[in-house]
Amino acid sequence: AKVAAGCAPTLQAPGSRGIALASAGAATAVAGWVVASPQGGVSSCEAAVDWNAVRKEIVKVLDNDKYVDSSYDGATPGPLFLRLGWHSSGTFCKHTNTGGSDGATMRFEPEMSWGANAGLKLAQDMLEPVKKQFPSMSYSDLWIFAAIVAIEEMGGPKIKFTPGRTDKPSGKECPVWEGSTHKDGRLPGADMGSPDKTAAHLRYIFNRMGFDDREIVALSGAHGLGACHTDRSGFW
Repeated sequence: AKVAAGCAPTLQAPGSRGIALASAGAATAVAGWVVASPQGGVSSCEAAVDWNAVRKEIVKVLDNDKYVDSSYDGATPGPLFLRLGWHSSGTFCKHTNTGGSDGATMRFEPEMSWGANAGLKLAQDMLEPVKKQFPSMSYSDLWIFAAIVAIEEMGGPKIKFTPGRTDKPSGKECPVWEGSTHKDGRLPGADMGSPDKTAAHLRYIFNRMGFDDREIVALSGAHGLGACHTDRSGFW
């Protein structure tokens, strides 16, 4: 169906097929949070986007046999697209109502170079041909929709998608952060030196997004999708 971009509320934030099936619950928790928390009002309607056609193009990218993953054979970029959608949304701060999936500010510095976003330029580049085919579609909507399509194509459940996000124009719009982790952006690190320090760090980051401990565990489980990469997370 065709949906007019900009006719829905702007949304903010509130992973081989076998691996995907094992992690579908956690991935659904991520995607449900990414797409189902409207913040703000309705913007003016723009050119219609045929989301069924967009889905077909994203599936072509997911199924491209030329895709090679350094960690394991038979991989698809599905987990990478999910990570792009999550990291786009995971900048949300409930206290200031800033960040989140609206804006696609990861296109710009300094957000592009945050350590947590290592490797995600690849995901953006893989989706760029889809954006060029549908120029009226925002990057913000494309990244979230690609994450949803990836979950569904990897064996996860159907997830409702609501378009209407808009793109911000420059790195001046990248979400800022304060405190000891401000240089690393708003996303969590995987290891702060000890289990206690890492747990405290995760709470600090995720509590600002509005999550409790149970929800942090559910979201963290989505890392069961895909594989580690030394050039991204530093783990193998």
